Amino acid sequence: MRRLFAVAVFTLAVLANASMVFAVQPGEMLSDPVLEKRARTISSELRCLVCQNESIDDSDAPLAADLRRLVRERLVAHDTDAQVIDYIVARYGEFVLLRPRFQLSTLLLWLTPILVFLAGLTLAARAAARPRAIESAALSDDEKAKLSKILSGDQS
Repeated sequence: MRRLFAVAVFTLAVLANASMVFAVQPGEMLSDPVLEKRARTISSELRCLVCQNESIDDSDAPLAADLRRLVRERLVAHDTDAQVIDYIVARYGEFVLLRPRFQLSTLLLWLTPILVFLAGLTLAARAAARPRAIESAALSDDEKAKLSKILSGDQS
């Protein structure tokens, strides 16, 4: 049974990664290996607007293919990597970047993990400082007498 499970997991992993292997079609690739490497590097930094959690280099969506071609066209036109990224961002917005730039408009995005971590530390510190046992109020003489009767088994 374990072997069957292992084979199933392996098969699913291979199938899940198969789409990424074929995302960049041979016809899209540039003949110059240096430019192609730059194109792949840039494409790995740009988000597929359809898939949203994949780079355009990993996505086989038609829009991702269009963006990959656009990146290669800009590189062939002798743009620098920064110019290519700026061109794509100008057309599609900051959302197209997998790693958003650190600027005023993305400040909350960058600081949120730190703020959540600090809030968690604060809550943990407050929980640790809280008394563990709740002290009960002292019993009155009448309550002590009733409790003694209950414990002794005298129910009258």
